[in-house]
Amino acid sequence: MKTSLLIIALSFALASLAPAADPQLKDQKDKVSYSIGLDIGSTLKRQLIDVNPDLVHKGMQDGLSGGKPLMTDEESKETMATFQKEMMAKQAAVKKASGEKNAAEGKKFLEANKSKEGVKTTASGLQYKVVKEGSGPSPKETETVKVNYKGTTIDGKEFDSSYKRGQPAEFPVNRVIKGWTEALQLMKVGSKYQLFVPAELAYGERGAGSDIGPNAMLMFDVELLGINPAGTTPTPKPAAYDSSKPQASPGAAVASKMSVKPMASPSPTKP
Repeated sequence: MKTSLLIIALSFALASLAPAADPQLKDQKDKVSYSIGLDIGSTLKRQLIDVNPDLVHKGMQDGLSGGKPLMTDEESKETMATFQKEMMAKQAAVKKASGEKNAAEGKKFLEANKSKEGVKTTASGLQYKVVKEGSGPSPKETETVKVNYKGTTIDGKEFDSSYKRGQPAEFPVNRVIKGWTEALQLMKVGSKYQLFVPAELAYGERGAGSDIGPNAMLMFDVELLGINPAGTTPTPKPAAYDSSKPQASPGAAVASKMSVKPMASPSPTKP
């Protein structure tokens, strides 16, 4: 937090001293400086952090010059402690509102979708449509499979795709979100299904990364390419991979480079 505030202060200080015309990015130092400023500005805007640029600049000057600060160390610490609590409360409120909105939209979508031609609903609430039925065996929960897939949110925004990466994903059937674990065992090798996964069978209230919000219903196109022999080492995990289960989790997308926590956090480590 301290480091982030220092960077923020520096960015405002530089901004107040900058000429009116757009500066030229002459070298790597200029590019790094601009990139840091752009990232900080975007983060402040996203998190709705309201600051006074003049006082940020004043604090920066006092810190660099050793001048007498306007606040004691104790006052500064108390102020920042209060700020952190306020930000946490704001983040919680935003997440709650987003979760309620996503839950309502998901419920409405699934209710309408269940009566569409070819859509089947399981006891758990998972909905799926067989696009192509395979003729191979179906995987067991403990087996590792190879799949191609594409994942989208309810508004059609794509958040993950093995097709775009040009490489199928391999993972144990019981190490992905519940909706996938159930669906994969219904599929035969060679099958292609379209999945409509309720939030409770996906990432639930926590969401995932920067694209999948709390209580988000997800849709997937999944192709079961094969069942790997026992002992095979899995390759890139799908967005639906469940890192909360006992196995080395894949690297998740960082929602923000700043130490101030982001207001909302949605990008998957599961498909």
